[in-house]
Amino acid sequence: MKDSANTFRNKLILTLVLFIIVLSSGTAGYYFIEGWRVFDSLYMTVITLSTVGFHEIEPLSKAGKAFTIGLIFFSLGVVAFAVNYGLKAIFEGEFRDVFGRRKLKKALGSLENHYIICGYGRMGKVISKEFEIKGIPFVVVEKEGQGLDIDGDVIVVYGDATRDELLKDVGIERAKGLISVLDSDPQNLYVVLSARGLNKDLFIVARANDEGADYKLTRAGADKVVSPYHIGGLRMAHTILKPTVVDFLELTAKTGNMEIQIEEVVVEDASALAGKTIKEADIRAKNWVVIVALRKNNGKMFFNPRAHTLIEVGDKVAVIGEPDHFTQFEDMARGKRGTNSH
Repeated sequence: MKDSANTFRNKLILTLVLFIIVLSSGTAGYYFIEGWRVFDSLYMTVITLSTVGFHEIEPLSKAGKAFTIGLIFFSLGVVAFAVNYGLKAIFEGEFRDVFGRRKLKKALGSLENHYIICGYGRMGKVISKEFEIKGIPFVVVEKEGQGLDIDGDVIVVYGDATRDELLKDVGIERAKGLISVLDSDPQNLYVVLSARGLNKDLFIVARANDEGADYKLTRAGADKVVSPYHIGGLRMAHTILKPTVVDFLELTAKTGNMEIQIEEVVVEDASALAGKTIKEADIRAKNWVVIVALRKNNGKMFFNPRAHTLIEVGDKVAVIGEPDHFTQFEDMARGKRGTNSH
């Protein structure tokens, strides 16, 4: 978008410069050839270029007539260029791109508690699609000159994600999290360093390609580091060794699956769960979901927590169950409304 705006501005300036050159040349020509005053020479140039058909100020000499013929042919070229560019700008959408910058700026200014996805490769597309389905606000940052085929109302900003200025433009100070899935580890490292320096509370997830890069990314400020090759290798090994387990995990993680899902929710102040043990909450009987993990506010994780484990405000509860039942449990955890027993 930035490149289109620059091209549009450059062509517009070139067109104006050519018109000024034509007017100046015509005025100077009549001034020196015919000896007219400057204003009269300018007037003659204007009526000649506009082809309105007014009479000359004074009869032209032979040299003046020859100059007028040359001026007409030269001005026709300038007019043809301007018309050609104007039509091209309309049909190719350059005007739309230029004025679309205002719309983009307004959209970015309204973002809050959103996520920033740096990189729109294979991983970035999957992440964006998942966020779209979940209705989570996000913005994509991609390298300049990369034409992206994106459906929907995805906000895309072209530029260098390692630059502080661009991260500020996409609202990093108001963002909830950032995901860096750029092509190389050094690029992801720079993004993490910049992002952490601009927002110390930001939750940052970064991609690591090479061995040892995860340690560096963590030191730079990433909260979580994902190595696609490592995870892919483990997944393939488990597919051979534990096919039933892998099928189950794929079933729970599959987007749009209507049979069973694993989800997590934060226990809020008004929640009926706060201050109760898992046994007292009786979540399985009331909501038909099973608690598989519980992360306390201090970061301590409990897998398959025991019945006497206390649920407190701010705890993150991961449950497994059917989507409809999870919705009921989510309302209960957030204190939106009561739940019906089954």
